[in-house]
Amino acid sequence: MKKILIASKNKGKIAEFKKLFSKHHIDVISLHDLEEDVEDIEETGSTFKENAALKAETIAQQMNIPVLADDSGLIVPALDGAPGIYSARYAGENANDQANNALLLKNMIDLKGDERKAHFICVLAIAKPGEVTQFLTGYCEGTIANETTGTHGFGYDPLFIPEGYHQTMAELDSHVKNDISHRSVAIRLLEKDLATLFFT
Repeated sequence: MKKILIASKNKGKIAEFKKLFSKHHIDVISLHDLEEDVEDIEETGSTFKENAALKAETIAQQMNIPVLADDSGLIVPALDGAPGIYSARYAGENANDQANNALLLKNMIDLKGDERKAHFICVLAIAKPGEVTQFLTGYCEGTIANETTGTHGFGYDPLFIPEGYHQTMAELDSHVKNDISHRSVAIRLLEKDLATLFFT
């Protein structure tokens, strides 16, 4: 059976990938399954693509098996792309979701209408030893609300209103969110290209 390592310790994310790959008889292991600890890889890239590749390629080289890694975040064009690759640490290295959301609202206080447009992005990198890394990108378009609402989700979900909806991601049913999220879009692209990526 073919095997792939998911470069993550996020149990929800790992379960999502295991469900996808099991249908195609690909065995999924995660960083939790490794006997040896893999050191945290510093995300020194200037783009989501570079950071995803750093994680996937470094671990693929260490473990000598295919590795899938992702990098994701929020982009607000009117803020020159911020929070961007710094989405998780927008308000500082040890910032939590509440601090990041508060800073985003502060920085957007004078923005109105189309200036509040934003999108989530998820870049998947698939690295196989000795081969060129492949990338897939999923997006979720929307706008930033004027205040946080909702208790579901995490990150910027309480501020992000997806296109075509009147509620924030944090107010939507989890099934709806999982269907429209940037990661779900990227995973559907992955499933569509699975044969090319893993069986050629």
